[in-house]
Amino acid sequence: MFRAEDVKHLRPVAVKVLHPEIAATAGPARFLREIETAARLNHPHILPLHDSGEADGLLYYVMPYVEGESLRDRLDRERQLPLEEAARIAREVGESLEYAHRQGVVHRDIKPENILISQGHALVADFGIAKLLEARAQRLTTSHASLGTPTYMSPEQLSGGEERIDGRADVYALGCVLYEMLAGQPPFTGATAESVACQHLSVKPRPVTELRPALPEAVARAIDHALEKAPADRPQSASDFVRELRAATDPAASKPHRVARAAVAVSAAAALLVLAVAGLWWARAHRAGGPSQQSIAVLPLKDLSADARQAYFADGMTDELITALAKISSLTVIAGSAVLTYRNSETR
Repeated sequence: MFRAEDVKHLRPVAVKVLHPEIAATAGPARFLREIETAARLNHPHILPLHDSGEADGLLYYVMPYVEGESLRDRLDRERQLPLEEAARIAREVGESLEYAHRQGVVHRDIKPENILISQGHALVADFGIAKLLEARAQRLTTSHASLGTPTYMSPEQLSGGEERIDGRADVYALGCVLYEMLAGQPPFTGATAESVACQHLSVKPRPVTELRPALPEAVARAIDHALEKAPADRPQSASDFVRELRAATDPAASKPHRVARAAVAVSAAAALLVLAVAGLWWARAHRAGGPSQQSIAVLPLKDLSADARQAYFADGMTDELITALAKISSLTVIAGSAVLTYRNSETR
């Protein structure tokens, strides 16, 4: 990687030169075709490509120069990131992957080195050449040389079968990256790339909470889901994983579900109370010789739980009762505003 100056537009750029071994394996036509595909990606969390070409027999591509550092630099310095920051980075990467997958592009090489942190936000780099890098990485996994890429490769990538690789391989890699951001180490480590690859294929990773006990269990479950061996057992898209992670780390994300469940509970409880009141009213009217117009007031219900956040439940049930009883034609229901003076009063 070289820093250079774009003399036409007067801006700093980064120039990445493709390793001659990769270029010889793939050929310039395939490399340039991959770059053309990546250049069409336009997303706030994807590092754009400015240009590509060949000079003195070396293939290269040009990207914006990013003021900041890679996620690898950050992890080398701090090892573990705060949960909120790690989750935000993972969500931003996941959103970029979802966009790329919809365009038919699978990254295949998501790892801390390919995630740049600029002004606190993630930028995913190296779209378009990941497929070429993977071919080289798969050959090297059969040797005893140390190689970083297999640390984040999905089982289906390591076992071969190009036609079976889709966006769920990127979800697996992102799960590995999130695991490392939180635990301080990847889910699998070993002396050689081959030993790491074997673990990806057959070993269940240690729960991240064993290495960082303070993490919420919901976060650990989301990571475990992303790291399932079979693609069919993982989140089926990057957006699915982002939603799981958001629900696990952001209490507000699950609020609509809690509210919906509470609304159902309020409606059900109110219906039971209405049935009870209607039954008592019918019995009283029957003893009096027939139905007559009756009046009823629903006093504000009181929350007897120890959790002050549940007060809305009592208010909601009061409103539901008034609404439901008002549907009985022979009942006159006193307006709720007329009985507000009884709120928080022990007199009945």
